[in-house]
Amino acid sequence: MSKIKIVLKGVLPPEIIAKGDWIDLRAAEDITLRGPYSNPLRSKKEGVNVRNVVFDTALISLGVAMELPKGYEAVVLPRSSAFSKFGVILANSQGVIDNTYNGNNDVWKFNAIALRDTTIKAGDRIAQFRIQLSQKATFWQKVKWLFSGCPKIEVVSMLSNEDRGGIGSTGVK
Repeated sequence: MSKIKIVLKGVLPPEIIAKGDWIDLRAAEDITLRGPYSNPLRSKKEGVNVRNVVFDTALISLGVAMELPKGYEAVVLPRSSAFSKFGVILANSQGVIDNTYNGNNDVWKFNAIALRDTTIKAGDRIAQFRIQLSQKATFWQKVKWLFSGCPKIEVVSMLSNEDRGGIGSTGVK
């Protein structure tokens, strides 16, 4: 059983629907992103002109923190319609959330890159996730997974774990 805390008021909890294997996640905030734009033309010493293209990015809150069972992790991807509806892609292709990212303030986020001008409204479904065994799962966790059926999510008011510190909290080196 996975426990989920709704971090921002008004956010709908993810629901497991019969039509698909993945669980949808919604934006928890309104955000407007600008499509790619270029900076002014600059000259370099060799006579080559350069122009930097800038992509607007944002860490969009998904409004939830989650406690996954030991031996499990979540894989977060954009929904297949995220690009066609909103013109955004996920910056690192996919997000992996391990079961130690499970404190009250360890909010799941979508690291968006805008490829056109767009506005995403709170409640728009932009991402999806699935829960799967991690590489550190024990034999018994694997057996339990085999016989457990589909994942179950319980909405709670508090998670009983220490915050890890947010996105990128494991450091660079």
